[in-house]
Order: sequence, then structure tokens, then C-alpha cells
Amino acid sequence: MNPILGIPSLPPSPAAPLSGLAGSSGSAKSFQEFLTDSIHQVNAMQQDADHAVESLFTGGDTNPAEVLTAVQKADVAFRMMLQVRNKMVQAFEEIQNLRI
Repeated sequence: MNPILGIPSLPPSPAAPLSGLAGSSGSAKSFQEFLTDSIHQVNAMQQDADHAVESLFTGGDTNPAEVLTAVQKADVAFRMMLQVRNKMVQAFEEIQNLRI
């Protein structure tokens, strides 16, 4: 797991991601599962940040520095997920433009 963003990192083995994509019954996650898990984690980080901000504004017992950190972590994670999405769309468009 990436300690900064709270998003799982890829397995260190170069063969592990390929075995998961082939649909084998191995323990490696498929790209779809990895992407879905990452989206759920980014969503959870954003919800946690929203709850922290709400707690801060309603006078709850919340440290402002922790709220700021949670909001920044959620923002960075969302921006990274947005860049992954942009790269996937770009790759899809390049595949569509291939001439056979």
C-alpha cells in the first residue's frame, strides 16, 4: 500500500500482473479489480475528509491540522486517479486510431 496516498501499490513481481490479466485462478489481482479497489479507496478518503470538515465546522473535537491533511490526501488521490483515467482514455483513443 502506498503510505502517502493510501492506495495499494503494484506487486513487485513483473509476472504477477500479467497472470491476473489472463484470467487465471492465481492470487494476483486483475487490472479491473485493482482499479475498482483504488476507486473505492479514493472515494473513502474523500468521504473521510468530508466528515472531518463537517465535524470541524460543527464544533466537533477535531484537530484542524488533521482535517487539512485528510483533505489534501483526498485531493492528491483524486488528482492521481483523474490522471490514470486520462491516460486510459488516451490509450483507448490511440487503439481506436490504429489501422488494420
